[in-house]
Amino acid sequence: MQALHIYAGPLARQAIAKNGLQPGDISTIPAAAGGPKGLLLGALDRFIFGDWLTASTQPIDLVGASIGAWRMSTACLNKPVAAFGRLEHDYIHQHYALAPGQKRPSAAQVSELFGENLLAFYAGRVGEILSHSRFRLHIVTSRGRHLLNTEHGLRTPLGYFGAYLTNVVRRKSMGAWLERVVFSSPAGAHCAPLPYATDDYRTRQVPLSERNFNPALQASCSIPFVLRAVHNIPGAPPGAYWDGGITDYHLHLNYQQGLVLYPHFQKSVVPGWLDKSLKWRHHATHYLDKMVLLAPNPEWVKSLPNGKLPDRTDFTHYGNDLAARVKAWNTACSASAQLVDEFAAWLDKPDPQRVQVL
Repeated sequence: MQALHIYAGPLARQAIAKNGLQPGDISTIPAAAGGPKGLLLGALDRFIFGDWLTASTQPIDLVGASIGAWRMSTACLNKPVAAFGRLEHDYIHQHYALAPGQKRPSAAQVSELFGENLLAFYAGRVGEILSHSRFRLHIVTSRGRHLLNTEHGLRTPLGYFGAYLTNVVRRKSMGAWLERVVFSSPAGAHCAPLPYATDDYRTRQVPLSERNFNPALQASCSIPFVLRAVHNIPGAPPGAYWDGGITDYHLHLNYQQGLVLYPHFQKSVVPGWLDKSLKWRHHATHYLDKMVLLAPNPEWVKSLPNGKLPDRTDFTHYGNDLAARVKAWNTACSASAQLVDEFAAWLDKPDPQRVQVL
């Protein structure tokens, strides 16, 4: 059974039909929110950043939200293959011990341990990320406004309820509750320009620095009610910052230049976290015309442990049985080597018939 499905927008399909897919064609690589689902992309990350892209020299924008921000930050480290291996190991082995009768860890408990893990992971290495010769990193976060400007036991649930109702009517109007704040690699006195237009949603951009890298990355991973918000990030507007996936779940953005290579865990590129149940927003738009999307075959996914991708429900399902969860997730990650084998074979002989419509 084929493990890998390849999808492409119309302009990307035209380019592939002429010249195949070359590493020098790529201008942007997005990385979605999605928690443990992103583990299945580790083998592709190691191949793309550690092997394939080394045959090119052009600048590339890396855009990430939540675990995608962690992955793209790791891509900017020296020796990225080893760094991705550590990310996979550390993510798989994270454990939040539950007290007797406790079904899930508190948000404070998760935030504290996760923050410590991020600090240890990037200790002494943030400079590698900020000064990378090719890669321009963009970490997406969601900043609360009005009721959501600070985290509060009553205000926060009410604010997210308001955001949900507003989003159902019009996604752009959700900007009254939450704005997209992107922390970008420095470029002189300013930021590296964003590789996508921002007229779709209320957006701010802030330069990444040694002072704000860890808070920005933790904020991008801070799922509401699962982790605590990160407040008052240095160099950024004051307030509460949450998971970048709230505003940009799968980074369905209006990409501007070159081809976009998107290792993803499904075909659909869902705009925001609150759009997960709004199926009419799961279809491709002209924003994705230049995109080549790599995703696992849903039938192949059924062969993985529990018949699905790793996901956050596994923390509850396995509870304190860390060894069982580690075994299941390691098995899924090992199986994902087939995705790389198939992608490498297709790159060598890029059959346009293998490319499906995105």
